[in-house]
Amino acid sequence: MIGRDKRSVFSFIKDRIWKQINAWRGRALSKASKEVMIKSVLQSIPSYIMSIYLLPNSVIDDIEKMINVFWWGGRSNNRRIKWMAWERVACPKEFGGMGFRNFKAFNLTMVAKQGWSFLSKPESLVARLFKSRYFPRSSFLGAKLGYNPSFAWRSIWNSRQLLLYGSRWTVGNGQQISVMNDPWVRGVQGSWIQSPQNQGVHNLSVSGLIAAEDRV
Repeated sequence: MIGRDKRSVFSFIKDRIWKQINAWRGRALSKASKEVMIKSVLQSIPSYIMSIYLLPNSVIDDIEKMINVFWWGGRSNNRRIKWMAWERVACPKEFGGMGFRNFKAFNLTMVAKQGWSFLSKPESLVARLFKSRYFPRSSFLGAKLGYNPSFAWRSIWNSRQLLLYGSRWTVGNGQQISVMNDPWVRGVQGSWIQSPQNQGVHNLSVSGLIAAEDRV
Protein backbone atom coordinates (compact mmCIF):
# COMPACT_ATOMS: atom_id res chain seq x y z
CA MET A 1 0.00 0.00 0.00
CA ILE A 2 1.22 3.49 -0.88
CA GLY A 3 0.25 6.05 1.74
CA ARG A 4 0.93 9.73 2.17
CA ASP A 5 4.66 9.40 2.84
CA LYS A 6 5.61 8.40 -0.69
CA ARG A 7 9.19 9.52 -0.19
CA SER A 8 9.71 6.72 2.33
CA VAL A 9 7.84 4.19 0.19
CA PHE A 10 10.17 4.73 -2.76
CA SER A 11 13.35 5.18 -0.73
CA PHE A 12 14.40 1.62 -1.61
CA ILE A 13 15.21 2.84 -5.14
CA LYS A 14 17.69 5.36 -3.81
CA ASP A 15 19.17 2.73 -1.49
CA ARG A 16 19.80 0.35 -4.39
CA ILE A 17 21.43 3.08 -6.47
CA TRP A 18 23.57 4.29 -3.59
CA LYS A 19 24.65 0.73 -2.80
CA GLN A 20 25.73 0.22 -6.39
CA ILE A 21 27.64 3.52 -6.43
CA ASN A 22 29.48 2.62 -3.22
CA ALA A 23 30.49 -0.72 -4.73
CA TRP A 24 32.21 1.13 -7.59
CA ARG A 25 33.91 3.87 -5.59
CA GLY A 26 37.06 1.92 -4.85
CA ARG A 27 37.73 1.32 -8.53
CA ALA A 28 39.75 3.59 -10.78
CA LEU A 29 37.09 4.14 -13.41
CA SER A 30 37.63 6.34 -16.44
CA LYS A 31 34.98 8.77 -17.63
CA ALA A 32 34.05 6.35 -20.40
CA SER A 33 33.60 3.53 -17.84
CA LYS A 34 31.46 5.75 -15.63
CA GLU A 35 29.30 6.69 -18.60
CA VAL A 36 28.69 3.03 -19.42
CA MET A 37 27.97 2.17 -15.78
CA ILE A 38 25.48 5.01 -15.41
CA LYS A 39 23.64 4.31 -18.65
CA SER A 40 23.59 0.51 -18.42
CA VAL A 41 23.15 -0.04 -14.67
CA LEU A 42 22.14 2.98 -12.59
CA GLN A 43 19.55 4.32 -15.02
CA SER A 44 17.93 0.90 -15.36
CA ILE A 45 17.33 0.38 -11.62
CA PRO A 46 14.18 2.56 -11.33
CA SER A 47 12.84 1.76 -14.81
CA TYR A 48 10.19 -0.77 -13.74
CA ILE A 49 8.79 1.38 -10.93
CA MET A 50 8.81 4.43 -13.19
CA SER A 51 6.68 2.57 -15.72
CA ILE A 52 3.90 2.21 -13.12
CA TYR A 53 4.05 5.22 -10.79
CA LEU A 54 4.94 8.89 -11.06
CA LEU A 55 7.63 9.21 -8.42
CA PRO A 56 7.71 12.28 -6.16
CA ASN A 57 9.95 15.05 -7.47
CA SER A 58 12.03 14.88 -4.29
CA VAL A 59 12.88 11.22 -4.96
CA ILE A 60 13.82 11.92 -8.57
CA ASP A 61 15.96 14.90 -7.50
CA ASP A 62 17.82 12.70 -4.99
CA ILE A 63 18.47 10.06 -7.66
CA GLU A 64 19.85 12.63 -10.07
CA LYS A 65 22.05 14.16 -7.36
CA MET A 66 23.55 10.78 -6.48
CA ILE A 67 24.35 9.99 -10.11
CA ASN A 68 25.74 13.50 -10.60
CA VAL A 69 28.04 13.06 -7.59
CA PHE A 70 29.26 9.75 -8.96
CA TRP A 71 29.89 11.25 -12.40
CA TRP A 72 31.97 14.19 -11.18
CA GLY A 73 33.51 12.66 -8.08
CA GLY A 74 33.15 9.01 -7.28
CA ARG A 75 35.64 9.10 -4.40
CA SER A 76 34.89 8.78 -0.70
CA ASN A 77 35.01 12.53 0.02
CA ASN A 78 32.75 13.55 -2.92
CA ARG A 79 34.20 17.07 -2.82
CA ARG A 80 35.08 17.47 -6.46
CA ILE A 81 33.61 20.40 -8.34
CA LYS A 82 30.49 19.67 -10.37
CA TRP A 83 31.30 21.57 -13.54
CA MET A 84 27.85 21.31 -15.05
CA ALA A 85 24.28 21.09 -13.69
CA TRP A 86 22.45 17.83 -14.17
CA GLU A 87 20.01 19.46 -16.59
CA ARG A 88 22.93 20.18 -18.92
CA VAL A 89 24.57 16.78 -18.42
CA ALA A 90 21.27 15.04 -19.24
CA CYS A 91 21.05 16.76 -22.65
CA PRO A 92 21.86 14.74 -25.78
CA LYS A 93 25.51 14.78 -26.84
CA GLU A 94 24.76 16.80 -29.97
CA PHE A 95 23.56 19.61 -27.67
CA GLY A 96 26.61 19.55 -25.39
CA GLY A 97 25.46 17.04 -22.77
CA MET A 98 26.32 13.42 -22.03
CA GLY A 99 23.01 11.91 -23.05
CA PHE A 100 22.09 10.79 -19.55
CA ARG A 101 18.44 10.18 -18.82
CA ASN A 102 16.13 12.99 -17.78
CA PHE A 103 14.33 10.99 -15.12
CA LYS A 104 11.29 13.25 -14.83
CA ALA A 105 10.61 13.14 -18.56
CA PHE A 106 11.34 9.41 -18.66
CA ASN A 107 8.98 8.74 -15.75
CA LEU A 108 6.14 10.72 -17.34
CA THR A 109 6.65 9.02 -20.69
CA MET A 110 6.70 5.51 -19.26
CA VAL A 111 3.50 6.07 -17.26
CA ALA A 112 1.84 7.67 -20.29
CA LYS A 113 2.50 4.43 -22.19
CA GLN A 114 0.10 2.73 -19.76
CA GLY A 115 -2.57 5.24 -20.72
CA TRP A 116 -1.79 4.74 -24.39
CA SER A 117 -2.36 1.01 -23.96
CA PHE A 118 -5.86 1.84 -22.66
CA LEU A 119 -6.53 3.65 -25.94
CA SER A 120 -4.81 1.28 -28.36
CA LYS A 121 -5.71 -2.01 -26.63
CA PRO A 122 -9.11 -1.45 -24.98
CA GLU A 123 -9.84 -5.19 -24.91
CA SER A 124 -6.84 -6.05 -22.74
CA LEU A 125 -7.50 -7.20 -19.19
CA VAL A 126 -5.81 -4.26 -17.49
CA ALA A 127 -7.64 -1.75 -19.71
CA ARG A 128 -11.02 -3.33 -18.93
CA LEU A 129 -10.26 -3.38 -15.19
CA PHE A 130 -9.31 0.30 -15.07
CA LYS A 131 -12.24 1.28 -17.28
CA SER A 132 -14.79 -0.53 -15.12
CA ARG A 133 -13.36 1.10 -12.01
CA TYR A 134 -12.57 4.66 -13.09
CA PHE A 135 -14.17 5.61 -16.42
CA PRO A 136 -17.04 3.23 -17.25
CA ARG A 137 -19.02 5.86 -19.21
CA SER A 138 -16.25 7.72 -21.04
CA SER A 139 -12.97 7.23 -22.84
CA PHE A 140 -9.63 7.39 -21.07
CA LEU A 141 -8.97 10.90 -22.37
CA GLY A 142 -12.26 12.08 -20.93
CA ALA A 143 -11.89 10.27 -17.61
CA LYS A 144 -12.10 12.01 -14.24
CA LEU A 145 -9.75 11.32 -11.36
CA GLY A 146 -12.62 9.99 -9.28
CA TYR A 147 -13.07 9.40 -5.57
CA ASN A 148 -10.31 7.73 -3.55
CA PRO A 149 -8.21 6.67 -6.57
CA SER A 150 -5.24 4.33 -6.30
CA PHE A 151 -1.79 5.81 -6.70
CA ALA A 152 -1.34 3.85 -9.94
CA TRP A 153 -4.49 5.40 -11.44
CA ARG A 154 -3.56 8.85 -10.17
CA SER A 155 -0.19 8.53 -11.90
CA ILE A 156 -1.71 7.36 -15.20
CA TRP A 157 -4.41 10.03 -15.04
CA ASN A 158 -1.80 12.77 -14.53
CA SER A 159 -0.01 11.60 -17.67
CA ARG A 160 -3.09 12.16 -19.87
CA GLN A 161 -1.98 15.65 -20.82
CA LEU A 162 1.06 14.23 -22.56
CA LEU A 163 -1.22 12.02 -24.66
CA LEU A 164 -3.55 14.92 -25.40
CA TYR A 165 -0.68 16.95 -26.80
CA GLY A 166 0.88 14.09 -28.73
CA SER A 167 -2.05 12.12 -30.17
CA ARG A 168 -4.70 12.84 -32.79
CA TRP A 169 -7.91 11.12 -33.85
CA THR A 170 -8.36 9.32 -37.15
CA VAL A 171 -11.56 11.10 -38.08
CA GLY A 172 -13.43 8.46 -40.13
CA ASN A 173 -17.15 9.23 -39.81
CA GLY A 174 -16.48 11.52 -36.84
CA GLN A 175 -19.28 10.15 -34.68
CA GLN A 176 -17.04 9.43 -31.68
CA ILE A 177 -15.06 12.68 -31.75
CA SER A 178 -16.18 15.70 -29.75
CA VAL A 179 -15.47 18.97 -31.53
CA MET A 180 -14.75 20.86 -28.33
CA ASN A 181 -13.14 18.23 -26.12
CA ASP A 182 -11.05 15.90 -28.28
CA PRO A 183 -7.71 16.65 -30.04
CA TRP A 184 -8.54 16.17 -33.70
CA VAL A 185 -7.24 19.28 -35.53
CA ARG A 186 -3.50 20.02 -35.63
CA GLY A 187 -2.32 23.63 -35.57
CA VAL A 188 0.61 25.34 -37.27
CA GLN A 189 3.10 24.36 -34.56
CA GLY A 190 1.69 20.83 -34.26
CA SER A 191 -0.34 21.64 -31.17
CA TRP A 192 -4.01 20.96 -30.58
CA ILE A 193 -6.29 23.77 -31.80
CA GLN A 194 -8.73 24.76 -29.08
CA SER A 195 -12.13 26.02 -30.18
CA PRO A 196 -14.21 28.63 -28.32
CA GLN A 197 -16.89 27.09 -26.12
CA ASN A 198 -19.91 28.57 -27.86
CA GLN A 199 -23.38 27.85 -26.54
CA GLY A 200 -25.14 24.88 -28.11
CA VAL A 201 -22.05 23.16 -29.55
CA HIS A 202 -20.59 21.58 -26.42
CA ASN A 203 -21.90 18.13 -27.39
CA LEU A 204 -21.34 18.54 -31.12
CA SER A 205 -19.47 15.67 -32.80
CA VAL A 206 -17.26 15.99 -35.87
CA SER A 207 -19.84 14.06 -37.90
CA GLY A 208 -22.09 17.11 -37.59
CA LEU A 209 -19.53 19.14 -39.54
CA ILE A 210 -19.33 16.69 -42.44
CA ALA A 211 -21.82 16.78 -45.29
CA ALA A 212 -23.93 13.62 -45.51
CA GLU A 213 -22.57 12.67 -48.94
CA ASP A 214 -18.95 12.97 -47.73
CA ARG A 215 -19.25 10.75 -44.65
CA VAL A 216 -17.31 7.50 -44.61
